[in-house]
Formats: sequence, C-alpha cells, structure tokens
Amino acid sequence: MRSRQSPVANAQCPRRLLIGIAVMLGVVEVVRGGSPRAEWLGEARFGIMTHYLADWRQRTDGVPVSVESWNDLVDHFDVNQLAAQIASTGAKYHILTVGQNSGYYDAPNATYDRIAGQNPSHMSRRDLIADMSAALAKRGIKLIVYLPSGAPNGDAKARDALEWQNGMHANVEFQRKWEQVIREWSRRWGTKVAGWWFDGCYWPNTMYRRSEPPNFESFAAAARAGNPDSLVAFNPGVVRRLISLAPFEDYTAGEESDPARVEILRTENGIVDGAQAHVLTYLGEHWGMGQPRFTSEQVVAFSRQFWRAGAAVTWDVPLQRNGTIAQPFLEQLTAIGHAAQSSSVNREIGMGPRPQHVRLPST
Repeated sequence: MRSRQSPVANAQCPRRLLIGIAVMLGVVEVVRGGSPRAEWLGEARFGIMTHYLADWRQRTDGVPVSVESWNDLVDHFDVNQLAAQIASTGAKYHILTVGQNSGYYDAPNATYDRIAGQNPSHMSRRDLIADMSAALAKRGIKLIVYLPSGAPNGDAKARDALEWQNGMHANVEFQRKWEQVIREWSRRWGTKVAGWWFDGCYWPNTMYRRSEPPNFESFAAAARAGNPDSLVAFNPGVVRRLISLAPFEDYTAGEESDPARVEILRTENGIVDGAQAHVLTYLGEHWGMGQPRFTSEQVVAFSRQFWRAGAAVTWDVPLQRNGTIAQPFLEQLTAIGHAAQSSSVNREIGMGPRPQHVRLPST
C-alpha cells in the first residue's frame, strides 16, 4: 500500500538543510549504510551480463554438447574483443557465467572433478574466468561470476555424486560439497573476481537459515575464501520487489524479466535492508537469446528509473559464438552508458558518486 507523505516528512526539510550545511563545513561524520564492499557497485550504476553455456550454444548454434566441442568453444572465446566492447559502452562491471544446468563449466576445478567423477572432465581446459578478468582489468572493469546454488540438473551423474535433491530439501551434504567447489574457485581467482551472483536460492528457510553450517554464512564465506572483498548476492528467483535474503549478502540479486515491473521500495540512499539495490534484467527476447525487444529510448528510461532509486542495473545481452556482442545490442548498451554518465542523471540523483547517510554530531 502506498502511503501519503506525512507532515513529519515535510518537517524534515529544515533539518536536511542544516545537515547539508554541516556536511559542507565538515562538522558531521559521513556514513554510508549497507555493506562497504558494495560501495563501488552503487557508484558504477551500470553493468553487462553475458551467458556462455554449453547447452545454450547447442540451441543457438547447433553445436553438440560434448567435452571436445565445449573446449573448442571456450578456446575460441575472444576475451579481448568482448572486453573492448564492454569498455566502449561505459559499463563498469561484467557478470559472466561459470556454468549452469548442463554440468559443463568454463574453468578448471579439481574438487568438482574429484566429487563428480567425470572422466574426461566437464571443466574446460582454459580458465575463461581468469582470462576474462585479465582482459577487463586492463580497461578498469570488474568481473562478477554467476553460478547456480544447486547441482547441474542436466547431468545425472554429477547430480547424484553431489547428493543434490531438487526441491524443498535441506541438502546438507550437497551444500558441504558445493561450498568446497566454490572455495577452490574463489582461491584460484582471488582478487580477479570482484563478486558472485548465486542463482536458484529458492528455499532459503529450508536450505540456509540454520544456526550451524552449512548456512548462508558459510555459503558467503566460501565465495570470499580467495577475496574477502568479494560481493555476494543470493537469488530467490523472479521477485518484483527488490529484497535482501540474508545479512551475508552485499547486493540484491534483482532478477526480473520485465523491467517495467520492478519495485524498489523502502530504501535509504540505494540500500535495501542492508544491501545495495541492484536490478538484473535483459535486452533480448529471453535471457541470453533473441533480438532486442526494446528501443534504446526505452532501455535508457528504465535505467534512469533505477538510478533515481539509487540502484545499479545490469543488462543481460546474448553473445555470439566467439564471445562477442552483436552490433544492435552494443548500440543499446552504449546509449545506457552515455545516459549513466550524463550531467542530467547526476542532477537527478545528486552530484558525486552516490548519496550518503550523515550522522549528526552528538550534543
């Protein structure tokens, strides 16, 4: 229910004026709410997500899913060209998939191989995440990785070895094993990875909200094993209103298929219940596929709405077989990047990198 502005809210205006004067005079302490790890994300405003998955390449390119074909795809992924494209749009970060339901992943992991027992390994020989990170770092762009919170449902052998039960199950033994896998990747990449976006946390009460590990805290700790400053987000699925699932995450997962339906409520300076507000949606007809479904004017307008609320927005776009973005999507992303840096946007949300809380001096 929407509430009308109360006289109390109007009465805050003189106080806000006094606070503003105090900030300029340097007599108050400036404090940002939410996780300090996520400050850069709020300042970034705009990033790009891409899916590169074995079964999705099969659907789009007709490439059969196999160890040989997957390694060939990953070996020919042009990280330098993709990084240059992302830089040209003005995006400040990139979210890239490690893997998903097929059970094929784009970086080596000995712990996964040992547990899953796949021979030959379904891990790519090339560490695409490390190579992508290096190409982005040259251009001042951060990398966040996408990984499901569950086992690959399309790989029965791995699913059974990991002891995964799909649905509302505690999955304690699975989670212990999955955290070992995550921990190895995190230590392998270290500061090359700036954050994690965990998909499919559909049963948080059943799987993660317990006092003893494995729980949300141990899950986040595994992701931060190689980089204590890594951001973490847990995705409950498509939820119109931005919510934070746990105090151990730094930003909202924010998945929504229709950007017009996103609700950003009860925030303070872009913070949602302790987490940086973040929206994840897509420019194509589906996640990672299809042609543009909006005009450039529409996607800029959506982005501006999110920025006014202090949220960062990530737009997913399809990749071509060689790992690059097609020109129609590049044009839309460039329009978003220009809008993010425009003076009019700065005026709308306040000059400077982001709004901040202020704490009045004690009297």
